[in-house]
Amino acid sequence: MSTGTLWAVVLVGSLGCYLLKLAGLSVPAAWVERPWVTRVVTFVPAALLAALVAVQALTSGQDLVVDGRLAGLAVAAVALALRAPFVVVLVLAGATGALVHVLGG
Repeated sequence: MSTGTLWAVVLVGSLGCYLLKLAGLSVPAAWVERPWVTRVVTFVPAALLAALVAVQALTSGQDLVVDGRLAGLAVAAVALALRAPFVVVLVLAGATGALVHVLGG
């Protein structure tokens, strides 16, 4: 990709982001204050985070994989459900992932 093409892509992407932000700011307040909209909006960050975690834990490139990352995620979910401190959750998940990696190959 040439430098000119790269800058064109950056500028078009920047313009698209600006227009998307402008569209969000242009929505009338009455629409945003509807109860069903506020209920949906409160769950969007959690849904996006869950999707990112699932993609990172279950894929490698274009392939679905089951490895130590999934085991670490499962251990982290159990530790969070048991209300373990966040540092403990991280250590347990990392140790589980490493152990599965070492034992698996």
